[in-house]
Amino acid sequence: MKYKLFLFVVLFAIISSCQKTDGSKVLYLAHTLPQTHPVHKGIVEFQKALERKSKGTLKAKIFPDAQLGSEREVLELLQIGSVAATKVSAATLSNFVPEYHMFGIPYLFRDKQHMFEVLEGPIGKSVLEKGSKFWLRGLCYYDAGSRSFYTSEKAIRTPDDLKGLKIRVMNNQMAINMVNALGGSATPLSYGELYTAIQQGVVDGAENNPPSFVSSNHYEISKYYTLDQHSSVPDVLLIGTKYWEKLSDEEKKWVQEAADESAQAQKVFWNESVEESMKIAREAGVEVIIPEKSLFAEKSKSVVEEFIIEFPEMASIVNQIKNQ
Repeated sequence: MKYKLFLFVVLFAIISSCQKTDGSKVLYLAHTLPQTHPVHKGIVEFQKALERKSKGTLKAKIFPDAQLGSEREVLELLQIGSVAATKVSAATLSNFVPEYHMFGIPYLFRDKQHMFEVLEGPIGKSVLEKGSKFWLRGLCYYDAGSRSFYTSEKAIRTPDDLKGLKIRVMNNQMAINMVNALGGSATPLSYGELYTAIQQGVVDGAENNPPSFVSSNHYEISKYYTLDQHSSVPDVLLIGTKYWEKLSDEEKKWVQEAADESAQAQKVFWNESVEESMKIAREAGVEVIIPEKSLFAEKSKSVVEEFIIEFPEMASIVNQIKNQ
C-alpha cells in the first residue's frame, strides 16, 4: 500500500513536470534496464524515430533504471493507463499473456536467423496482438540473446557434467524444469544475491546471455562459460491499450513504424555488446566452451512435452515454429 501511494505521488510529479505547452503529446515509457544496455539504446532509437516521424507532435519520455518499479509493476501501470509503454522480458510477460510462455521452450529456435523469421513473421505478430485482451499491445521484439551456462569450478561440456551441480535459475517453471531435466539441481535465487552465492559456493553456477554475464561481474568468479544457448527469450516493446486507443490512426502508424525501426537498430547494438562482452570474458581468463548442442536439446525434450500437456492449445504453434 505504501509503495502504491509513493508511486502515485511520483507519477503525479512526473506527469506534472512533463506537460507540454506546445500542443505535443508525450508517451511515457518506463523500463528496468541501465542506460548502457543495448536494449535501452534501441529504445532511444524508438524515441528519435517517433519524434522525427511525427515532426515533434508525439514524443517519448524514457524512465530507465526501474525508476517506476519492476517489470511486473510497470506492466500493471500500463494496464491502468498510468504509463504508456514499457519493455519487458517475454518471460515476465508470460504471467500476463500465456502465449509468451512458448518462447522459453529450450531449443525452440535453431539459430538467430530462425528466431527472427518467426518473431517478425505471422506467428510472432499474432502473439504481439494476443496481449491486447489483457490491455498490453505488443509493438515489436528486441534481441535479448541466448542463455548459456556458466560455472565456478567444474566445466560443462556435456549434459552429464551438470549432474550434482546447483544452477541458479529465474523463478520460472520452464527454466527449473529444463535444468532438472538436464541433470542439474535448479535453484531459484534473486539475481542480486547471485554474485555472493557463486562466490560462497551456495550455487555452482547460473545461466544467462554474454552481456549479462559480464555486466553482472559474474565472469570474475566463474571460470567456465558453456555456449549451449539453451533458450532465446526475446524482450518485447509494449504499449498499453488505454493509451493506444487514444491515438489517431496516423499516430498509431508513427508509433508502430518507430518501433519497427528501433528493433532493427537494436539488433546491431546487441551484437556489438555480445562481441565486447566475450572479449572481456576471454581476457579475464574465462574458458569459453562450444559444446554439441544437440546433446542438450535431446535431454531437454521432456520439457517440451510437459509444456504441451499444460498448454495443449499451443501445440500446433510450437510445431509450426519448429518446422518453419
